[in-house]
Amino acid sequence: MSTQDDPEAYAPDPARWRVLSVLLVTIFMSLVGVSIVNVALPSIQQGLGATQSDIQWVLSGYALTFGVVLVAAGRAGDILGRGPLFIAGVSVFTLSSIAAGLAPDPLSLNIARFVQGVGSGLLNPQAVGMIQQYFRGAERGRAFGYFGTVVGLSVAVGPLLGGLLIELGGVENGWRWTFLVNVPVGILAIVLALRWFPRPLRAGRMGSRRRDLDPIGALLLGLAVLTVLLPFVETDSSAWIWALLPASGLLVLLWALWERRYKARGRSPMVDLAIFRTASFSNGALLVSLYFTGMTSIFVLIALYFQEGLGHSALESGAVGVPSAILGAIAANWGGKVVMRFGRKLVIGGMFCALAGLALSILVIQLAAAGMISEWWLLASLGLVGVGQGAVITPNQTLTLADVPLEYAGSSGGIMQTGQRIGTSVGIAMITAVAFAVLGMSNWPQAITAGFIVIGAVILLALVVAFHDLHRRQRNLEKVV
Repeated sequence: MSTQDDPEAYAPDPARWRVLSVLLVTIFMSLVGVSIVNVALPSIQQGLGATQSDIQWVLSGYALTFGVVLVAAGRAGDILGRGPLFIAGVSVFTLSSIAAGLAPDPLSLNIARFVQGVGSGLLNPQAVGMIQQYFRGAERGRAFGYFGTVVGLSVAVGPLLGGLLIELGGVENGWRWTFLVNVPVGILAIVLALRWFPRPLRAGRMGSRRRDLDPIGALLLGLAVLTVLLPFVETDSSAWIWALLPASGLLVLLWALWERRYKARGRSPMVDLAIFRTASFSNGALLVSLYFTGMTSIFVLIALYFQEGLGHSALESGAVGVPSAILGAIAANWGGKVVMRFGRKLVIGGMFCALAGLALSILVIQLAAAGMISEWWLLASLGLVGVGQGAVITPNQTLTLADVPLEYAGSSGGIMQTGQRIGTSVGIAMITAVAFAVLGMSNWPQAITAGFIVIGAVILLALVVAFHDLHRRQRNLEKVV
């Protein structure tokens, strides 16, 4: 048991559930803001006369700034106070949503999206850190379960809400409401945070080590993440952009050396590398990075298959994922309640469930291609994937962060989310490349099947990590007994 979970050192804050409600409303807003934009891209292109490159950067610009600031923002919240950083992040996200919704041209829109990514990168690690701060034990599992439920619902609501707003607002201007819809939610979240967050919002002075932001460490890690992500989010990558990948390895090495030296000088590094010696954290972070490398590509491939391969509309394509998202939300809520009882076995069961759904989806695609069944049977097979998602992501987050010292709750949460962002970008680039390579030689059903097989292989790697962590936990338990 870590010191942060010592029941004698922990007195439950009576405001913790109200704090959680503010966090969940805001996370819902930020995640809907991500999924809703995917549906709005054709409308943006028509309304602003944007080029394909402009449209690409509507997605890529947000992904880059979001990934780059996560860890530094989490550490800043650990030191300066998570409440103020959370409110600042919501404010930046809300103001940039207004700027995006009123953008007169593609350049203005993309600048707003860069800033929106910064806002989301500021607020997300604070939410994870505050759940760590205000909840312990089984209650923390429940809190992360609600967090996972919100994630699942946002994935389901985003595409449908986007389609509805574009339908109501018209093709040329309906896209603006997909950004402006964030504004009332953001204002409400700021008002409730100022009213309900415990005082003082700002962290007290607890020694010079706690006040150290480590700007050079933040810069080195930010540049490392940028050089990793850029080749994968830039679809028209040239050779020089791919040359950034070796540079990212050098930057990671320099960052690690700097953090070690910084700590040796008696300073407080942005990330104490000792947390990677906490096996539950390092195993869980690696597991979820691999999992996101695979699983987040499923609905990218399904959207391509339904729209390009079968000729369905964007709204119909978005509807395919609704049962999966809803079942994932239910499973996340349940998983949060029982994770302390079942531990890593729950995560392993979730991954097997997701693999079963993936295999059944391949079967549906092949049978549909042969004219034997309808492609809409994918709603059922992908629903099984959703159940697996809910049983993996939320419980894994609880288990991964359980032994992390509270003073690094924000930065460790940022590390996990950075791994997820990198995994998502790498996975989508790699798996869609495989699918398009097969498409060039065959047809859509075979291309999607090939992509799903690669996804399954990546999930199997994550399973290896999960079983390794389970065996480690069992050995430790035997030693205690």
